[in-house]
Amino acid sequence: MDDDLPNFKIPHAEKIDWMVETNGWAMETVAAGSFTTAEGAPFPAFTYSINFPALLGIPEVVACGLTPVACRGIFDMVVDVCRQGAQIEPDVALLGLFDGEQRAKFVAVDLDRYGTLFATATAWHRGNPYGVWQLLWPDRNGFLPDEVGFDQRLQFAQPVLA
Repeated sequence: MDDDLPNFKIPHAEKIDWMVETNGWAMETVAAGSFTTAEGAPFPAFTYSINFPALLGIPEVVACGLTPVACRGIFDMVVDVCRQGAQIEPDVALLGLFDGEQRAKFVAVDLDRYGTLFATATAWHRGNPYGVWQLLWPDRNGFLPDEVGFDQRLQFAQPVLA
């Protein structure tokens, strides 16, 4: 039965090129357990942007522990906000990316420690330096992962890469 289906297999790099050509940016999702933490625990699923520096003048963005669909919507909002002229600053809590006036924050990722997580972005940037900001999302009580009061059970879903 599979022999009757059209074959849409194309090299991954060509898919990224097509997404950037079509949307101005692409996103890459990495499955949970593809990496391990320094403590040997499986790393959660994460999704990151490709081409935000050229498109928007901001670093690439990564979100840990959210579904790819949620990340797509959030990344689309980041693109819209930046194109409308808003400035996104790292380490400053902001409202509007999440429902219910929940806060979010972008923090710079330590690429010396976590750079291997972004292999597709590294290939896309062809060896040129680039930055990555992690989008921090709040727990059910509104605390961000870098704040006292954050639900520590979520640290496995959203490790802070700063």
